[in-house]
Amino acid sequence: MTGNSIVDPFAHLHDEDYAAPYSRNRARAADMVAMAGRQRIVLDGPWRFTLDLFDEGLRQKWFADDLTDIAEWQKPRDYDFDPQITVPVPSCWTCLQPEWRHFEGAAWYTRLFEWESHPECERLILRVGAANYEARIFLNGIFLASHLGGSTPFFVELTDSLLAGENRLQIQVDNRRRPDRVPMHHFDWFNDGGLYREVELVPLPRVFIRDFGAYLVPDGTLSHIAVDLTLSDQIDGEAEFSIPDLVPTTRIPIVSGKGKLVLEARPNLWSPLSPKLYDVQIRFGQDQLRDRVGFREVRRDGEKLFLNGEPLWLRGVCVHEDDIFIGRASTETDVRRRFQHARELGCNVMRLAHYPHHERVALIADEEGMMLWEEIPVYWAIDFANPATYADAENQLLEMIGRDRNRASVILWGVGNENADTVERYTFMRGLVEAARACDPTRLIAAACLINRVAFCIEDRLADHLDVVGLNEYFGWYEPDFNGLERLIANSNPDRPVVISEVGADALAGHRGSARELFTEDCQADIFRQQIEIISVVPWIQGFFPWLLYDFRSPRRQTRFQRGMNRKGLIADDKATKKLAFDVISRFYARRS
Repeated sequence: MTGNSIVDPFAHLHDEDYAAPYSRNRARAADMVAMAGRQRIVLDGPWRFTLDLFDEGLRQKWFADDLTDIAEWQKPRDYDFDPQITVPVPSCWTCLQPEWRHFEGAAWYTRLFEWESHPECERLILRVGAANYEARIFLNGIFLASHLGGSTPFFVELTDSLLAGENRLQIQVDNRRRPDRVPMHHFDWFNDGGLYREVELVPLPRVFIRDFGAYLVPDGTLSHIAVDLTLSDQIDGEAEFSIPDLVPTTRIPIVSGKGKLVLEARPNLWSPLSPKLYDVQIRFGQDQLRDRVGFREVRRDGEKLFLNGEPLWLRGVCVHEDDIFIGRASTETDVRRRFQHARELGCNVMRLAHYPHHERVALIADEEGMMLWEEIPVYWAIDFANPATYADAENQLLEMIGRDRNRASVILWGVGNENADTVERYTFMRGLVEAARACDPTRLIAAACLINRVAFCIEDRLADHLDVVGLNEYFGWYEPDFNGLERLIANSNPDRPVVISEVGADALAGHRGSARELFTEDCQADIFRQQIEIISVVPWIQGFFPWLLYDFRSPRRQTRFQRGMNRKGLIADDKATKKLAFDVISRFYARRS
């Protein structure tokens, strides 16, 4: 007994509210920091690692332990900072050891780093590229923040908890599937776990540029560039903005930490055939950013799509961020291979399913002239009635937009996929559409919708709020009769563009047979042939997105032809073996280009 309090060394065994104190102080989109051209201190490499199936790290407060070696302990513990047990960051723990493949729970990452204060660095921010799904940040034994969402970056300020010299950074990552998460516990891809994107320290001045955007004003003139910025502090002042050879150095008034200016300029427009990028510079006080930005206008008019005033038909393909060896920890080599195969297919756009992919995808797409559809994982039966689930989804949306708002390649923000049309879903999704429009007026909003099964037509209450209606349909596969597709088209009369956002069939690479034999390459190819024949003459269909580029891991798929894989790829999971359907799509796209 100490004073009037009783110290019970076993209290943690009976505390089922142990996680509550560490699920607060959420890092959110408002905490993001624009990263273009910034100095970064890379923390990639080996991190000390411990799986924690029973959440003992939070129950016993492992983060509060000191670094005393186990040989010098005065009483036993259940955790030590063993430097021999390490994993690489970035990576997915699900790909590192066979016994970890299906582990769903918490794991602890620990990294020591040295820090000395510098006059030009008054603040230090931690940036985590992505951690699936919930992350909790501890520095020198102090809990700082948590984050929800498995695919978007988040930022945590470390400044007030830094020590001169050695600092101990710990990140607990929890990849458990839960019904109130986004996505919820039932989805059709592999649930990787870990710090699977880069981790960095970002040194900053006291006042810094938190967010900025430079874009072509969507007014139809193709002759006005807007720039806006938000500072870390609500102060007044002036920023400087320039685009060499296009816009001279111009001052932007800042009031209460925000500024915006519209300038007359006629840039060479970004397009897939001419992916022109400009050097953009912006400065406020001691802070400066540099980015490479393309300027283009994407809009819809009735049932048609236009890029820079020219008609646009989307020759697409869906792509998962998945690899049988590295999971979702994309390398630049892997990303560039996706682009190479998409170009060989004849694509001008890729749908990044069903969550934000690595930021380098959009950077490379800007350079190579590939348009992108980016989306958040509001997938299937989300808990639409739960305000906390909506807050999570909206934050993921705003973090995705905040990260990629200056990428000309991104033309569509996706707010959901295959959600049943209920009252709760309508309210939830409409809120996401409104949030996206308020945040970014320069892109179109899309969702992949289900059909009205009673009237058998394209009819979704959300469609009135979308720019592009995605139609996921698998006639020829899950619904073998193609008459259903013809009936659906005949019954529908949309007033805006519709794209076939998913279509396809499973095929095991090398498995051949008749066009009627399921899981053969021949069946897959024939289904695409019949799909193309039907949809290519429909005027309001403005795009086609085969599902999908590569076979990918999905534990819910367990036939002898699948064995834990979704085999609908046009290319096998080796990312080299092309199936017959690849040639069917490439010949179709050659006719549409």
